Amino acid sequence: MRFYKKFTFKVAARLFMILAVMAAFALIFGDDRLFFNQIILLIILVAQVVELLRFINHTNRELAKFLLAIKYRDFSINFSKSKIGQSFEELNEAFTEIIDIYKNVKMEHEGQFHYLKMVVSNINIGIISLENNENIVLINKPAEQVLHAEGVKNWKILKAKQPSFVQEIDAIGDTGRKLINIDAHGEPRTLSVDVNSMIMLNKSYKLITFQDIKGEIEQTEIEAWHKLIRILTHEIMNSATPISSLTETMQSMLEKDGQQKPLEELDEETIEDLRFSLKTIKKRSDGMVSFIDDYRKLTKVAKPKLEPVPVQELFNTIENLMSSELDKANIRFESQIDNITTIQMDSHLIEQVLINLVTNSIHALEGVPNPAIQLRAYQDYDKQVVEIQDNGSGIPQKELNQIFVPFFSTKKHGSGIGLSLSKQIMHLHGGNIKVSSELGKGTAFRLFFR
Repeated sequence: MRFYKKFTFKVAARLFMILAVMAAFALIFGDDRLFFNQIILLIILVAQVVELLRFINHTNRELAKFLLAIKYRDFSINFSKSKIGQSFEELNEAFTEIIDIYKNVKMEHEGQFHYLKMVVSNINIGIISLENNENIVLINKPAEQVLHAEGVKNWKILKAKQPSFVQEIDAIGDTGRKLINIDAHGEPRTLSVDVNSMIMLNKSYKLITFQDIKGEIEQTEIEAWHKLIRILTHEIMNSATPISSLTETMQSMLEKDGQQKPLEELDEETIEDLRFSLKTIKKRSDGMVSFIDDYRKLTKVAKPKLEPVPVQELFNTIENLMSSELDKANIRFESQIDNITTIQMDSHLIEQVLINLVTNSIHALEGVPNPAIQLRAYQDYDKQVVEIQDNGSGIPQKELNQIFVPFFSTKKHGSGIGLSLSKQIMHLHGGNIKVSSELGKGTAFRLFFR
């Protein structure tokens, strides 16, 4: 403001001096006696106008220089002290101060950029930033190593190197997650890919992050196989051991000194023991066949035929199917539907899941006062949820972590495939099943649909 006042005053003073000279020139104009005086005043007038223009244009030149420096980010420019008066010193100081601020901000941003670039380069996740689906503005070292794309800066060039990867990313679209398998120079890889998009400064950007999880998947598969083999071995040995023992016993009844006994030596008691042993062998064999049949069911679930199913109709079906069991156990059954009319599902498979869960709740309510089961449907953000809740005895934490493991059962005569099968059916629907339980307060199973 002080500069502005000084600048205005000096411009006004110069204009006043020009007017004064013009007035004097007008008074003596035409007087031949003062001809030389007129020439002198004219020269002074021209000089004053030139000096005024120079005085004003100096500000314009300094301002233009400042704006060009900002435009082209040239922070090396120097605004020296004015040679035409102290009134311009404040202007030059302001320009210099602003330039210094911009310079510091630029250095700070460059420092942050280099730090971020270092972090991105060393993080153990592949990162690719794509501009307008064409230019690769960022690709870190893990991404280059996995895709063998060192120095690649164009999406089309990357497509030539890794066509399957680029096709999978294009198929995902602007946003999404997917597991993809690629062949990186003869080495198979399984990548967990996450794609996000945004528009910034009228340009579209796609951020692609991925991680090679083949090793983790293989380790998980090995652990799953070990667990399954332990379960299968346990169940088969439970049946095979008594069969082998009874067979050996029967053989000893029919032989003597390595030779078959004569028929006359087989009394009624021996024949009865043989019959009992054969019945036991048949029973254990049937149990093994049943177990194998359960395993076959678990591994051959039909692909669901999805269609919109009215929730009220589904709940009525479950209540009608289970009414006899519920009445026999004197269990109160309630259903509630909140802001949902239909859910995309295979009704036959989901009915199987709900029947299994309601049956489990009925068993959990044995001996519980005022037993009750609630079947409820509601919206949870972008998911549709069907919940089965009881006020039973609850599930211990140790068992809660294993209830979805195939063939694990807390029931004396349970097959251990009901919940495993339910989880598989929900995964085939693109959803999930979760459980929460508290001892003495009941259990809730939630089916999440997309």
